[in-house]
Amino acid sequence: MTVCNSCRYCEGLCAVFPAMEMRRSFGDGDLDYLANLCHSCGACYVDCQFSPPHEFNVNVPKVLAEVRGDSYATYAWPQVLAPLFRRNGLALSFMCVFCIAVSFGWLAVGPDASAIFAIHTGPGAFYELMPHNTMAVMFGAAFAFSIFAITMSARNFWRAIGPAPANAGVVPSVWQAMQDAGRLRYLDGGGAGCEVTSAPDRRRLFHHMTFYGFLLCFAATSVGTLYHYLLAREAPYPWYDLPVVLGALGGLGLLVGPVGLLTQRKARDPAVRAETHRGLDTAFLVMLFLTSATGFAVLLLRATPALGVTLVIHLGVVMALFLTLPYGKFVHGIYRYLALVRHAQERAAHKH
Repeated sequence: MTVCNSCRYCEGLCAVFPAMEMRRSFGDGDLDYLANLCHSCGACYVDCQFSPPHEFNVNVPKVLAEVRGDSYATYAWPQVLAPLFRRNGLALSFMCVFCIAVSFGWLAVGPDASAIFAIHTGPGAFYELMPHNTMAVMFGAAFAFSIFAITMSARNFWRAIGPAPANAGVVPSVWQAMQDAGRLRYLDGGGAGCEVTSAPDRRRLFHHMTFYGFLLCFAATSVGTLYHYLLAREAPYPWYDLPVVLGALGGLGLLVGPVGLLTQRKARDPAVRAETHRGLDTAFLVMLFLTSATGFAVLLLRATPALGVTLVIHLGVVMALFLTLPYGKFVHGIYRYLALVRHAQERAAHKH
């Protein structure tokens, strides 16, 4: 960063370099802020006159990707679970197997273990396998813990990157960050004159499919909850009903988006990839894909004897996803958004 701050050739490429130029020294919090502001477009590596094979060996995308991955563990709450970031693929696998095993065990010790292989149809069919209140308490508790842990981690990160400028407005900065995040403004650098590589970068498309697919699935679950408690309508719902339509559209995004991101990662220049956290990226995308795939299996097989097995597997995967959200790649979206808010605050204060 000191070399870049002296050169400033890349100041028009993205948000990282203008933010860097507002600093004369770089503490841990500054580097974590810049690392989460970086979208790894790779343009600065191509443009840099000090990148390999130069003896300075400046490789901003790779180094910031490594720092970014380390920052997730640094600010994790509680800290005793921070090692999960370093063993994320293994942790997710064990968590998924454990949750599925618990779900199978719950059904096996029920009043009629054979019900798992029976045909269940009509409203409330899912709850013949697992009572609704039990399901709501289990998943509600897991989701509440994840939200609290992510909130505490975000607070730790926000404090570490230093105080906001005194004359920066909060609401305008939050709104500007929402626009930048929603458009993924800096995924290709965001500035004029960015380097266009020979391999097309479709990460923006697959990011959008993954993100909005996740939101649609969350919306489907929320609508289903309102149906249950406000309208006394029990799942499963008809194919044309809103929860199913939203879930199917979101599920499609969570099938195509993660696969696309994995293929795009493989196609990127190895020089700018941080292999130290490859398992972290892969594990989260695989979990999203499995959540969607098992959800479609439940939808397609819900009137067959396979419903019980597919439902248990799906619930186990979803539970594992919920429990590991604060300790996987999901937090990168939170940290990056906070970094964009801080960048918007600094820009506003600099103009004044």
